[in-house]
Amino acid sequence: MSKYGLIGKRLDYSFSKTFFTDIFQKNELKNSYENIEIQNISEIKSILENGNFRGLNVTIPYKESVIPFLDELSDEAKIIGAVNTVVFKNGKTIGHNTDAFGFQQSIKPFLNNNHEKAMILGTGGASKAIAYVLKNIGLDVLFISRTPESNQFSYEQINENMIKAYKMIVNCTPIGTSPNIDEKPNFPTEFLTENHFVIDLIYNPEKTTFLKEAEAKGAIILNGYSMLKEQALKAWELWK
Repeated sequence: MSKYGLIGKRLDYSFSKTFFTDIFQKNELKNSYENIEIQNISEIKSILENGNFRGLNVTIPYKESVIPFLDELSDEAKIIGAVNTVVFKNGKTIGHNTDAFGFQQSIKPFLNNNHEKAMILGTGGASKAIAYVLKNIGLDVLFISRTPESNQFSYEQINENMIKAYKMIVNCTPIGTSPNIDEKPNFPTEFLTENHFVIDLIYNPEKTTFLKEAEAKGAIILNGYSMLKEQALKAWELWK
């Protein structure tokens, strides 16, 4: 029996355990998958060394801070600067990023000529994978942050002209995740139109307040479930 798990800070909302348990059952595998909540990334050292895992997923807020604890990174994870999947191979821990693959697969059916520029809300580990994908397919990317660095903007600086120019909006923050379903990013949704494509990486609830407001303006909307499923299947490929 092989052991797998998810590392994060608050995991009661996570779909990963159910998803992988279903895969194991369908394939008649006596594997196990567990949620591992840690309050500080330093706790991961003992898990990597003594946990007897074959594979791990990593979620908010540890996708970047896990990197120094790993032996190697895939080329893609190096470029992105974030890891969401750890493979144990030949006595080494190898960090991969399957978020990028999952996101690219999820948006393919929705892209059109309106989507030349993308505004990304948030600058954490998930946003790095999203930016990597969008730049690779030729989109200009603008980051919005609560604490903007150079070449980034604050939420208070978002205006109508920016939203007219950036017709893809991607929320990479956890704002609006269950149980805080009434919360949403500080974004002026009144300027959205039917030409916008609004993505929220949150999948619980299925339709966040942010997506509901975007939908009311006629925008195409997409939640994070299809990305999550695709990245998980990719992780399973790497572990097998």
